[in-house]
Amino acid sequence: MHPIKVKNNYLSLLLIAILGPVLTFASCSEKGGSDLPPAPTPKPQGPPTDKGWTFETAPVWADEFDYSGVPNPAKWGYDIGGDGWGNNELQYYTNSDKNAKVADGKLTITARKESTNGREYSSARLVSKGKGDFLYGRFEIKAKLPTGKGTWPAIWMLPTDWAYGGWPKSGEIDIMEHVGYDQNNVHITVHTEAYNHALNTQKGNSRIIPTASTAFHVYRIDWTPYAIKGYIDDELVMTFVNEGKGSAVWPFNKQFHLLMNIAVGGNWGGAQGVDPSVYPQAMEIDYVRVYKMIEK
Repeated sequence: MHPIKVKNNYLSLLLIAILGPVLTFASCSEKGGSDLPPAPTPKPQGPPTDKGWTFETAPVWADEFDYSGVPNPAKWGYDIGGDGWGNNELQYYTNSDKNAKVADGKLTITARKESTNGREYSSARLVSKGKGDFLYGRFEIKAKLPTGKGTWPAIWMLPTDWAYGGWPKSGEIDIMEHVGYDQNNVHITVHTEAYNHALNTQKGNSRIIPTASTAFHVYRIDWTPYAIKGYIDDELVMTFVNEGKGSAVWPFNKQFHLLMNIAVGGNWGGAQGVDPSVYPQAMEIDYVRVYKMIEK
């Protein structure tokens, strides 16, 4: 029996000699010992670099309105209803061709003074959601605006999936906005959680266009990871740069879709009242073109 006992003791000592350093290293590693390199400190997010993105020369999505009848259902849907749309607006939005119709090479959106589902006015709000959703690009719309106190036309963009939450957390891009009581003063604006009109911190600019309601003008935004830039007739009006501070400031890394409408009255459009005698009023759109951003 003694030889066996001596052999077992010898094996135990041998195992301790071999495994001791390994167990010691593992124990130190579990406690964050100095044998392991320290974990890298995360770098704070910063603004992206302007890579000088450009855009394709042929549209990736467009409507030239070179047909007659209702707006192309493959490209446009409708927001329908008359609950004030969060702005105390007076119109009821329909999908009727009396409010949105294509003829003579252009789309005409018409706001009318007529009783519609309990509202005094009717109009239309076209949306490309589910039919034209985009992340970055050049968006160009040639349009002639309505006039008269109480009109509030807009060509704009909203998030398709609202990934960061309800308005304004997921953002809004106003390519063109105009109110009839401030004739010819055309606005380009963005809204985010940090920068929005509810806080009076919205980011944008405006330009006097003397013929906004008598001639067609080209309203455009160039949207890249670096900035959103707004133009009227190819003249830069507004620049909003990505500050690199997260979605509260820059929620514009998700898909957005287009909207075109005429509201009646509301918090802004009706700030100086509504003149019912000016209706019907129309916004005419010659074309809508979207150009893909070229990746770099």
